[in-house]
Amino acid sequence: MGIKITLLAGLLAGTVSASALPALAEDVTITVWSLDKDIQPAPNLVKEFNALNKGIKVEYRLLQFDDVVSEAMRAFSTGQAPDIIAVDNPEHALFASRGAFLDLTSRIETSQVIKPDNYFPGPLKSVMWDGKYYGVPKATNTIALYYNKDMFKAKGLDPNAPPQTWAELVEDARKLTDPAKNVYGLAFSAKGNEEGTFQFLPWAQMGGGGYQHINAPGAVKALETWKTIIDEKLASPDSLTRGQWDSTGTFNSGNAAMAISGPWELDRMIQEAKFDWGVALLPVPEKGAQRSSAMGDFNWAVFSSTKHPDEAFKVIEYFASQDDKMFEKYGQLPARKDIEIKPTGNAHKDAALKVFLDQLQYAQPRGPHPAWPKISKAIQDAIQAALTGQMSPQEALDQAAKKISAVLG
Repeated sequence: MGIKITLLAGLLAGTVSASALPALAEDVTITVWSLDKDIQPAPNLVKEFNALNKGIKVEYRLLQFDDVVSEAMRAFSTGQAPDIIAVDNPEHALFASRGAFLDLTSRIETSQVIKPDNYFPGPLKSVMWDGKYYGVPKATNTIALYYNKDMFKAKGLDPNAPPQTWAELVEDARKLTDPAKNVYGLAFSAKGNEEGTFQFLPWAQMGGGGYQHINAPGAVKALETWKTIIDEKLASPDSLTRGQWDSTGTFNSGNAAMAISGPWELDRMIQEAKFDWGVALLPVPEKGAQRSSAMGDFNWAVFSSTKHPDEAFKVIEYFASQDDKMFEKYGQLPARKDIEIKPTGNAHKDAALKVFLDQLQYAQPRGPHPAWPKISKAIQDAIQAALTGQMSPQEALDQAAKKISAVLG
């Protein structure tokens, strides 16, 4: 009997001591959604962060450009949102104004890594709503004109004198277009999504318009210029359906003499382009006219539904801590003015970079406005209607102005 009691007491003691042991801590899992492919920052930053073994495991999901807003909103409304997402900067206000993004103001104020004063005003403005920070700029970019110097020489054009005005752009495109060799004068994106708005809005702004005055005379002239380029087949007809990445691929392969695109293409161009090329500022309506350019790239944000806000912010802090390697590794420009981009030693890349940094001075954000997707859709529809001949550029932009006016109230 005594032996049985002792054994039972020992077993009970063993049970108690085992349950008193702390449970093995499991890594907190943070999910990240972004458009970045394997040669772009996000998946690589995730791998680097996971290798640090900080007790936080990050899982990555690649999204498609056209699906970001719909997928993210659907996920948030059904309680399936990721912890972190990268959203296009003009769409940030849509989420922040609806309470979908976490207010990061207090965390940013105490952060040793993320300092608002270090960021360019445009990108920083895009993460703000109602005077608070609802995200952190991921990178920034703009667009300029790439041109094939060898083709310029072959057609008797000065390879060191790219077009400065809209009229010169059209004239040069006419000389450079060579159907027999399957060469178009220009490659650009007029796609019916945000990329089309991104490429067209600077033209409207240079013409004295903007999203609030999309049918200003200069904006109409801009769309008429685009229509001339498409109607005369100076650019491929599929400019209406393909994005910037594919349009620039046409230039890289030698099937377009000029392309309107951004610095994200520099590394790919250096690898793919088997010709001499340069970059110039976007042409203006006429000499002496105001310049403009698009302000692109994405922002990091934390969904307000996250169960791990502190860990999610730590992940974003790590991403921001690598901003100084953004251009060197991925050809993307950091959204920060405190980072000096060193010469790469590649003459093409360094010359192009100077132009893009100059163009960035004229870059204007789209919005910010909570209804930006609706505003942008009105602009996209106008571009498509005009370029397919359903309406004149004036009619198309008048219709867009009415739709935008209703949205702005």
